[in-house]
Amino acid sequence: MNITKESIDELNATLKIKLEKEDYEAKVNNVLKDYRKKAKIDGFRPGMVPMGLVQKMYGKTVLAEEINKILSENLTKHIIDEKLNILGEPLPSIKEQAPIDWDNQTEFEFAFDIALSPEFELNLSKRDKVIFYDIDVADDLIDKTIDSHTKQFGTTEKVDLVEENEILKGDIAQVDKDGKILEGGISKEDIMISLEVMKDDKIKKSFVGANVNQLITFNLKKAYPNDTEISSMLSISKEEAEKLDSDFQFTIKEITKFGSCEVNQELFDKIYGEGKVKSVEEFRTKIKEEIKKDFDEQSNYKLLIDVKAKLIKKTKLALPDEFLKRWLLLSNKELTKEILDKDYENFQKDLQWQLIKEKIIKGQELKVTDEEILEEAKKVTLQQFRQYGMRNIPEEQLETYAKSIIEKPEDKRKVVDSKLEKKIIEFVKETIKLENKEMTFDEFNKLFAN
Repeated sequence: MNITKESIDELNATLKIKLEKEDYEAKVNNVLKDYRKKAKIDGFRPGMVPMGLVQKMYGKTVLAEEINKILSENLTKHIIDEKLNILGEPLPSIKEQAPIDWDNQTEFEFAFDIALSPEFELNLSKRDKVIFYDIDVADDLIDKTIDSHTKQFGTTEKVDLVEENEILKGDIAQVDKDGKILEGGISKEDIMISLEVMKDDKIKKSFVGANVNQLITFNLKKAYPNDTEISSMLSISKEEAEKLDSDFQFTIKEITKFGSCEVNQELFDKIYGEGKVKSVEEFRTKIKEEIKKDFDEQSNYKLLIDVKAKLIKKTKLALPDEFLKRWLLLSNKELTKEILDKDYENFQKDLQWQLIKEKIIKGQELKVTDEEILEEAKKVTLQQFRQYGMRNIPEEQLETYAKSIIEKPEDKRKVVDSKLEKKIIEFVKETIKLENKEMTFDEFNKLFAN
């Protein structure tokens, strides 16, 4: 067997593999012998089928299969041994591959196109500037968080009349243009809807003053524009939710009113644990620290986006686009040329950024230890608990949940990637010049508007 590499340009090459009879003959014969033992052919006892007949029936198929195995194994080995940094996977060459005569050839030559990762240097210095957005924690944000806590740990009571921001339980059914229940339409019993998070003020006002057993007809999509929310509410697919644009009739069965609790030691202990916060001032300070921590995470996310754009522009990485498009179409059967042409620029940027990240990881020898993986998983877990208003989680319970996350290889990989990206950002922040820019949370959100 002989493998040679023929360069086409800096980013493309062809690997040619020449196979002689001795490279595959023994493997093919062993498979055919096994076929002969198992073959059931009329007129012959098991294991007594003439080898010539087995060869005639299965020889070509076995030859092709065994040669494909040899090619796959040796291509991979050659790429590793020669330290070829390739993109995608080798593809049969359109230009170089000669036709194969499986009936008569005993020597074969196969040609595979490969794409090579571009060579580049990443020269970062203080001359490279990126803005870091420092989000101010305004008092009204602290007030809103306290208000949320008092409602979460407040009282609930069943009432007979809708006043403003109650939770309603009832039955919902899709109606036609005349307001009649649509035959075969979507319906569900005992769903919960929140007036507080309802987006359309006009629809929200239509509920005010309603009582138990009253019917309200409204456009569900206008009230709750989030397709994921509607999908969950009606137990339908997100695709169905996206297409939904009709009115629904809601029959109120139960009205629950929430009352706020007092801001006192009992509330502090429920949220942060007994005695950890002892005054309103400490409570506000603790909340401000949590909001600031969340804001810093969002600022780092924005920084990552801006650093990605800057480094892609700075490195100007050329890619073997023709090869990559061909590889993407062959490796993803659902992908069409039209979709690829539309989305290729995004794929191109993602690949360029991946190469830049790998350059930083290798150059700075960035690694993630088992301890760091667990700590990162604990942060993810704690964030999930906090979404449900649970902050005072015992360390043992937090660690148990975190360990369950990283038991799954795919989820562990996400945790590792997240930690590596944070290390990349820390490296970039230390290497380039950050220009701090203070702004409000509303101003920061507007940066993502376009």
